[in-house]
Amino acid sequence: MDDHYENINAGQSEGITDGRVRALEQRVELQEEEIAVLKSSLADVLRRLKEVEGNPPHIVRKPSPIKNAFQPLPSRPVMDHGGSSKMRVRPPSPSLKNRITSAKDTSRLNGRGDVRASTENFQRDAKRSSTRTRRLSSSQKPATYNEQDGVVKMHLRGRPLILYRPTELESAYNIKAPSQLPENSLKLEWVYGYRGKDCRSNVYFLPTGEIVYFVAAVVVLYDPKDGYQRHYLGHNDDVKCLAMHPDKLKIATGQVAGHDLDGTVPKGPSSKKLRVPCVRIWDAVSLTTLHVIESFERAVASISFSKADGGALLCAIDESNDHVLTVWNWQKQTKIAEAKSSKDQVLVCEFNSHIDGSIVSCGKSHINFWSLESGQLVKKQGLFERHDKPKYILCLAFTNTGETLSGDSNGNIEVWSKGVATRKISHFIAGAHEGPVFSICATRDSFISGGKDGQLKRWNESFKLAQQTSIPENAGSVRTISYNDQGNMLVGTKGNRILYGSFDQDFDTLVHGHTEELWGLAIHPVEAQFLTGAYDKQLILWDTATHAPLWVKNFNDAVQSADFHPTNAQIIAVGMATGRWVVIDSDSLELVTVHTDGSEQHDVIRFSPDGNYLAIGSHDNFIYIYNVSEDGRKYSKHGRCSGHSSFITHFDWSKDSKYLQSNSGDYELLYWDVETSKQITAAASLRDVEWHTQSCTLGFSVLGIWPEGADGTDINSVGRSNDNKLLASGDDFGKVNLFRYPAAQLQGASHSYSGHSSHVTSVQFLNDDKKLLSVGGQDCSAMQWAVV
Repeated sequence: MDDHYENINAGQSEGITDGRVRALEQRVELQEEEIAVLKSSLADVLRRLKEVEGNPPHIVRKPSPIKNAFQPLPSRPVMDHGGSSKMRVRPPSPSLKNRITSAKDTSRLNGRGDVRASTENFQRDAKRSSTRTRRLSSSQKPATYNEQDGVVKMHLRGRPLILYRPTELESAYNIKAPSQLPENSLKLEWVYGYRGKDCRSNVYFLPTGEIVYFVAAVVVLYDPKDGYQRHYLGHNDDVKCLAMHPDKLKIATGQVAGHDLDGTVPKGPSSKKLRVPCVRIWDAVSLTTLHVIESFERAVASISFSKADGGALLCAIDESNDHVLTVWNWQKQTKIAEAKSSKDQVLVCEFNSHIDGSIVSCGKSHINFWSLESGQLVKKQGLFERHDKPKYILCLAFTNTGETLSGDSNGNIEVWSKGVATRKISHFIAGAHEGPVFSICATRDSFISGGKDGQLKRWNESFKLAQQTSIPENAGSVRTISYNDQGNMLVGTKGNRILYGSFDQDFDTLVHGHTEELWGLAIHPVEAQFLTGAYDKQLILWDTATHAPLWVKNFNDAVQSADFHPTNAQIIAVGMATGRWVVIDSDSLELVTVHTDGSEQHDVIRFSPDGNYLAIGSHDNFIYIYNVSEDGRKYSKHGRCSGHSSFITHFDWSKDSKYLQSNSGDYELLYWDVETSKQITAAASLRDVEWHTQSCTLGFSVLGIWPEGADGTDINSVGRSNDNKLLASGDDFGKVNLFRYPAAQLQGASHSYSGHSSHVTSVQFLNDDKKLLSVGGQDCSAMQWAVV
């Protein structure tokens, strides 16, 4: 995939071509902004005609080649995923269209987005172009306030938004007054999830009794016995790899390259906050950063400390076109040697535990043996000779005598001689596993292998099978193994779980996580519990005290949204990504009812405060309203709200359950009469309505969440505390931001918190306002923040 980003020309011609491409990009982006303004104006004209004629305009939507496509063409083109969440997207050459496509927008518009591993390089280019678009947007008209009418007018992507000031603020309101920081702050308390699906060798025992692993941009140190977590928060984008120093007190972690900017519009060279690929070495006891190494191209794929010399060196493989192998004196942060490894994908690099200066790397169709000689890396390729060369060599380990063990995609284990002249297979274990061997873990007198078949096998010094066991089938296949001196194992799985057990006892789940993009979040109305729902078709009820799943419900469809019934929390409504929505009984997990409205995803599903209605906001631009009776067990169609010209992103009920306010993908803010299911065009009449929640990102009380030059996609979610004092937002840069409520001044002051590595798709306070929950889309994690 990376080959598509190689330069074709060189020298002067390359500079001329780049200049022309940049000029064309600027022209296309400016034209797209103009088109967005024209579409906004057209939509306004249609609405005015509707007011005059009393009939809704007939909006013709052109057929889209992609299911769930953005109806009113976005300013950034949509990439065709073929409608599959599992399809590996191979980006074409960097044409203008593809350079200005945002991976986050694509996942939202298509209703899919499992592009975390296969398109990280593509995402970086997309994020850079998103930054360019924001810079253009910064020239849009600033928000203005008409004091006489009590109206704020702001623009997003050329669309004018009219926001009505509540009457109670008539004398006190000043849009340009400096806003105050909230008195409260957030502290990361717990991280739900684990990244095992596409990573290796990332779960280890620590001498402190903790285990260490990572998810999103957080490295977690978790003590299963005492039930607490500590967090290393030095990274600002996806952590991709982890290595333990021989003293087991120092840890190295490598990250991908990310956003060019942390959601800010540049005002000079110093304003840039680059998210560069790097390796951070830190202390596992104090969590202090010791050293940072940043000279990498693209993501850092694998890292390893040297073992034979006590850990003085660190080696790393990056994800550049040549997958460069570098060796570092990490304490001095100096590069000792570097060499191009392979054009093919490289998955692992490891220092040999028993041979000084010896490194092994492996990946697609190769295994290479490196020796560090006088500051130079000398490579010898492994020879398979009479054995069939596998498509992938997936994992490495070393015997006590220095021989190299490798596991391949055919289920075989190779034992490689340690001779310097040639690298040949000295022993071959054919069919060690059914399917790929994903992990090999060396012990004192044996080694353990784990594979896609879910089997764990111990092999003795003679390479004979000594013991075997299996992990639960629903946990996914074995991805990584860690072993301690007491004979216990940690097993990270492709199902994003971490298991604990041994050959003599069953495996228990220590960490449970989602495996696909995560959008659904719902808070229990009474208990300290919450729901998460994702495209992996799992709905999980979590307890915020024990941090364990109380139950897991699997569906046939991807889960998009969920909500508890306000008076009977046993009833849960779940919106799917297919047009179906269901109601389940949380005690029995049985279906109460099943309905289908349209064929597209239901981005929002929410009960009215009195529990008498259920509203479903769909990707087909409609809000469907149902009557609810028999304590949440009977549903009948009430009406359909028609008027948005794009998909529904958020809506809120009024406290008296009479009205709805809603946002759409093209930045509309509309109001609805629930009884008639009709749009209320006299929006000024609702300026003093009290809203039960504030999840709409567009509105007078949330004006201040938008940074200068925001293009509309920067903010994904907001949530108001139940005491109406705090407002949280989740943005496109992995940040959770905390404001005072209402945030009605321009560019409100906020505290900002890192942890997520993807767009934060939802933020909500618990019912007692003591905790805030946030979920990250493509990082598949949920985070629990204490409000302090």
